[in-house]
Amino acid sequence: MTAPKAPEFTRGALHVLSKPAEVTRITRALRAVGTKIVLVPTMGALHAGHRELIRRARNIPNTVVVTSIFVNPLQFGPNEDLDRYPRQLDTDLDACREERVEIVFTPEREDMYPPGSQVTVHSGPVGDELDGRVRKGHFDGVLTVVNKLFNIVRPDFALFGEKDYQQLVLIKRMVADLDMDTRVIGVPTVREPDGLALSSRNVYLSPSERESAVALSAALSAGAYAGRLGAAEVIKAAKEVLAAHPEVVVDYLELRAPDLGPAPEQGEARLLVAARVGTTRLIDNTGLRMGEPPEPGL
Repeated sequence: MTAPKAPEFTRGALHVLSKPAEVTRITRALRAVGTKIVLVPTMGALHAGHRELIRRARNIPNTVVVTSIFVNPLQFGPNEDLDRYPRQLDTDLDACREERVEIVFTPEREDMYPPGSQVTVHSGPVGDELDGRVRKGHFDGVLTVVNKLFNIVRPDFALFGEKDYQQLVLIKRMVADLDMDTRVIGVPTVREPDGLALSSRNVYLSPSERESAVALSAALSAGAYAGRLGAAEVIKAAKEVLAAHPEVVVDYLELRAPDLGPAPEQGEARLLVAARVGTTRLIDNTGLRMGEPPEPGL
């Protein structure tokens, strides 16, 4: 029996591929002729934040952009929103076409986790802190799927949004610790005009919840402006904003170093928050400088 012919690749066209071997074959051939591969991993429900990642990826010279769309079951807990997570593949493909993506990888669960799969990536101690305290095993699932995507696509570059800051830190740590030949690039959070960080889960918010959710970015701004006064004042300023919105139930509000170690007394730091607004859990963060006046804006 003759095996089916693998799909051909035409520069400038959108190629939608579901099988890992198809993606690997094409990206290997592209790299063999000197083309760089840049990966933008997503779970779909693409919004302006994803489009910004794709645009940044496309601006890297001599590259082909690969966008993956896969709702990864390993990073969802038993009581989380795996079944209702937004899925809109046709709309996502339209967005990828508009942003001139050339390869979209859309695997099924069995493609990524064949029957009998057992080995996963452990995220280490930082994976058990912050979001990891609330979402047990979440970052093990994130790192496992990113590891698999890197092995399938073999990207020279991979872009991730800073909104998921703990995820970004852990992916960079995995790449360093496991000697992966991919450069991970963080892209600043894209926000609505009122400051709310863009997220696929924002669609869950009712109009009143949407209004309340802005308290997260407002709290981060207040904390950042207090950075010159020290860590205690950063947390105090952010808490005062959140206290005015009792409908926003805070999971954590923490000041850390950029690598998520203990917060420094001077220099760069990161203020992170997670909270529930109604039934929707949102996260956000901002960079700040301790002991110095803040930069303009969030």
